[in-house]
Amino acid sequence: MDQRGFYKPDGAWVGDVIPWQEGGRFHLFYLHETREAPKAGMPWHRIESDNVVDFSETGVALASGGPEAADFNVYTGSVVLDQNGHHHLFYTGQNPAITGQDGRALQVVMHATSSDGMRTWERHPAHTFGATPGYETGDWRDPFVLWDADQQLWRMLITARHEHGPDRRRGVIAQCTSKDLTTWHAAAPFWDPRQYVAHECPEVFQWGDWWYLVYSEFSDAFATRYRMSRSLEGPWQVPEHDTLDGRAYYAAKSAEREGRRFFFGWIATREGARDDGPWQWAGTLSVLEAEQASDGTLSFHPAAELRETFDTLAGSGGIAPGTVLAASDGYAEVLTDRDAPSSARVRARFDITQDTTECGVLLRASADGDTGYRLRLEPKRNRLVFDRWPRASTGTEQWHISGDVPHVVELERPCSLDAGVHELEVILDGELCVATVDNAVVLSTRLYDLPAGRLGVFVAEGTVTVDSFIIQSRDSAPHSPSPRHQHLVTTAS
Repeated sequence: MDQRGFYKPDGAWVGDVIPWQEGGRFHLFYLHETREAPKAGMPWHRIESDNVVDFSETGVALASGGPEAADFNVYTGSVVLDQNGHHHLFYTGQNPAITGQDGRALQVVMHATSSDGMRTWERHPAHTFGATPGYETGDWRDPFVLWDADQQLWRMLITARHEHGPDRRRGVIAQCTSKDLTTWHAAAPFWDPRQYVAHECPEVFQWGDWWYLVYSEFSDAFATRYRMSRSLEGPWQVPEHDTLDGRAYYAAKSAEREGRRFFFGWIATREGARDDGPWQWAGTLSVLEAEQASDGTLSFHPAAELRETFDTLAGSGGIAPGTVLAASDGYAEVLTDRDAPSSARVRARFDITQDTTECGVLLRASADGDTGYRLRLEPKRNRLVFDRWPRASTGTEQWHISGDVPHVVELERPCSLDAGVHELEVILDGELCVATVDNAVVLSTRLYDLPAGRLGVFVAEGTVTVDSFIIQSRDSAPHSPSPRHQHLVTTAS
C-alpha cells in the first residue's frame, strides 16, 4: 500500500523525530524501533523529504554506542548549526546496565559533530554530562538547543525531574547555557509548573511576536501540548485548546520552511494490531501543519501536500448535497452505496441546527450501519469523539458490553461547534485515520478490526443538512523520492 504522507521503515517503527530543515530540504532524524528482544541498542536513522509526503530513507545516522557504552541507546535530542557551518547533534545516552544515584538507568546528554553536511558524525564523549544537582539522575533527556540572540548564548532545554516533591508532579524543563556548545553551565529551570510526571521532547521557537514552548506530557494524557509567551523568559500562557492532537499522536517536534511550520510526530500502534490493544511506543510518521491566528493561538491540520495526493474525485457515494437528516428524538443515517477505497479523503460539510445532540461520519460501516467506526461531533459538549460498534464484550451475556465506555476517551478532542456550518475531513490510509474539524482540530488514530466498509453520515436528537459529501481517492503515481543512499557513521571520538 502506498501510504504517501506517512512513513514507516520496513520491519521497524518510527519513534521520536528530530526534524531539521536546511536549504528547503527536511532532514528527519528518528529513533528506529525494531521491537526486537533482546534489545540491540537504539540508533538514530534519517529520512529526507522535499515535500513532506515523499520520504527517502538514508539509513543509520548515529548508531548505538555498543553494549558497554553510555549511549547503548541513542535517544531524543536536537541539531543546531554553528557560525562556522558545522552541525552539532545533542542527544540522550542511556544504558540499562549503568544506573545512577536513584537506582534507575542513568540518562546523560551527549554530543557529536559533523563537518561534512551531516553525512558522518564524530562523537565527543568528553563532553558528556548528567543531571545537575537537584534533579533525578534517571530523568535527564531530550536536550533541545537553541541560540538566544538577546543574551548571546546557547540555551539547552532538558526533560528532567526534581529529586524531591510529590512523585507525579516533579516534572521540570531544566536548563543549561553555553557560549561555545562545548561547556555547559546549570541555569534556573526554563519551565517548572509542578504539574506533570515529565515534559518530554521540549522545543521552543519564535513565530512573529510570539514564542512557543512545545512538549509532550508524559503523564495521564500522553498528549503533545504548547504554551505561548511574548518573551523567551515567559510567563507562558495556556491557550484554550492547547493540544496538537489526541493520545495516538505523540512526541511531535517542528521545523519551519518559507513561513510555514510543520510538526513531525508519530501515530502510535496498538498491541496485537487490534482496536482494544494497549497503545505502544512508536508507530508511523505523520505530519501536521500549524496555522497562527491573530491572537497567537495555533490550529492544526494535515498539510496541503498530503491532501493533494488524493487527486481523483470518487463522487459522493450516493449522499447527495442538500440531504437533510432529521431526528428530533431519535437517530437517522445515510450510507454510501459501496465500500470506500482503502485510501481516501472524505469531506463532509454539515449545517448543524441549534440544540442538535450529535452528528458525524461513519467509517467502514456495514450496509445497515450497525457496525463500524464513527467520528461524532457533539455540539452540546463542544467536542469530537471517536467510537466504534461493536464495542468490546466482557462476557457472554447480553449485558456484558462496554456500554459504560461511551467512546475512546483518550482520543476526545475539544472544538467549537456552535450552530451553523462545520466541516469534518477524514483521511484514511490503510489502518491510519486522521480526522480534522474546521481545518483546526485534529484527531489521529488507527483502525484495525474493520479493514473495509461503507461511509455514511448520521444525526441523533437533532437536524443537520449535508451541504456536501465528497470522496477523493488516489490514482496518480507517487513522486519519485531521491535515490536511496547509505550514510557512513563515525563512532569513534
